[in-house]
Formats: sequence, C-alpha cells, structure tokens
Amino acid sequence: MPRRRTLSDEQLLAMVLALIHAEGPDAATFAAVAKASGLSGSTLVQRFTTKAAMLRAALLYAWDRLDSETARLAGSVEKTPDGAVALLVGLSQDYGENAAAYGEGLLVLREDFRDPVLRARGAAWGKALTAAIAHCFGSASAPETIARLMLSQWQGSLTWWGFGAEGRVDEYVETELRRFLAAIPVHSA
Repeated sequence: MPRRRTLSDEQLLAMVLALIHAEGPDAATFAAVAKASGLSGSTLVQRFTTKAAMLRAALLYAWDRLDSETARLAGSVEKTPDGAVALLVGLSQDYGENAAAYGEGLLVLREDFRDPVLRARGAAWGKALTAAIAHCFGSASAPETIARLMLSQWQGSLTWWGFGAEGRVDEYVETELRRFLAAIPVHSA
C-alpha cells in the first residue's frame, strides 16, 4: 500500500517554486526539495521521476498562477488605456524594491525558453495578455499593435528598473507606461 502524501501537489510545487526563485533553477535538486519540504528524496522521485520533470511541474504551476492572475486582473480593470496600465502594474508588483529577485526571475525565464512545453505556455500567455491589452484600446486604430508596443515598453521598463532599482517596481512601471501612453496617438476608429 502506498504511503499517504503529507503535502498536496500544490503545496509541494509552491515549495519547489520558492526554492527556484530564492536560489535559481539549478538549486532545485531532489535533496534540496526534500530538505525544504520534509519529504524523502525517494518520495520526490516517485512523484516526479526526474529533476527535469519536477522543474517543469513547478514552472507549469507558476504559469497556471500567472494565467489566473492575468485573467483576474483583465476582468477587473476598465477597458481603457488606464485599465491597460493597471493590468500591467498589477502583474509587476511581486518584486517590490528587490531587483535581485527580478534577476533571479530571469533565470526562470531561461528555463521557460529551454523547454518546449514551457515555451508554448509562455506564448499562449503572451497571446492572452496581448488580447486583454488590445481590448483596452478597442476604439483605437490598430489596438493589437498598440498592445504589443505597450507590452514591449512594459518588459523594457522592468529591465531598466532592474538595473537602476530606484523605488518600487510597480511605481516605476506605472510611470513608464504613462509616458508611453502620452507619446502615442490613440485615435478612435
């Protein structure tokens, strides 16, 4: 008879993800996760088979959480340019004033690029986020183009904040996105 799990899959994947964010993807070994979770290494091997499978499961869990948060925010903001800013600022709040945490997040992104399943999840999220932002510019000409440009500005502002790390990331992102909106003509169709 198999042993009962002492942690739910969600709890365990959250622990793996926390380890990845704290110490990088390479640190997420069976031994390190066993130590953090209190589960035996053999239990982890039974659950995941390989380290790569454990890493993928944790990152798919992270994508699930990001998809849910994106949908929640997209459903709660006004369908206006200000709503687009609010959505992207809401997605930027995890780093606070910690540029080092943002840098560690880039190591996770590296893993997403390496794995075709994770890369596909990123592409799907990008399409959904582009559509949500475009919806906020629905009366403008070329709303999808504006959305893609705004998303590029958003990602660029995160990178520049990471280098300078002056203040909170959400405040920096909001300022940069408002500069972007002021610089583009948003005409009604």
